[in-house]
Amino acid sequence: MDKWDGVAYYNPTARGGSMLINAGDGYGEPMNVIISGLSSPAALTLDGAINFARAIGFSEECFGLHLGGYMPADLGDGNGWVNQTIELRQDYGSAGGGTCFESLVGGNHFRIFVQNGTAAHSGALFLAVSREEPVSKHHNIVPDGYNIGRDQLVSAAVGKTRYHGVKYITTAQNITGLLAAGADGINHGIAQDGIVTLLTVTIV
Repeated sequence: MDKWDGVAYYNPTARGGSMLINAGDGYGEPMNVIISGLSSPAALTLDGAINFARAIGFSEECFGLHLGGYMPADLGDGNGWVNQTIELRQDYGSAGGGTCFESLVGGNHFRIFVQNGTAAHSGALFLAVSREEPVSKHHNIVPDGYNIGRDQLVSAAVGKTRYHGVKYITTAQNITGLLAAGADGINHGIAQDGIVTLLTVTIV
């Protein structure tokens, strides 16, 4: 397991990166949740992140098939623009097939990016969270969907959760100053409030 720097995260913009993932055509989507690098190390691995996601109502994509494009982010860690590690979707109470339902009717989803380069080796997971429309509306983001998606994920995560025998206690802290509020440069022209929520996930 990686040995991280012992910090919650590094500000990507202070190191030449961005808090917006590249959604194409010059627009971005906000990384509006960070899972702290001070979380339990097992929660910061890919398998650990997936298990935690299942504990809060998300799972891997329908039959493992990725719908939509991959989007890269530059976390200012020296790795440059790197595609998402994984995309997870709301599973509507069924880790097995619920994400297929989400793909049809819409719901919450997020992409994970890992800050693991040599220039900023925090191990923090940066999440681009948003609530999307059903497939009939091409999975566009719902109005206010960035704020709504973040708040719904945080609400599900905070406190005590568990999945597959692993128990979590999660705390949240809202951070300003990482993201500029508003719709400037934001995909679909949907404004967001500039708040990034830092989650610290402890396995107990």
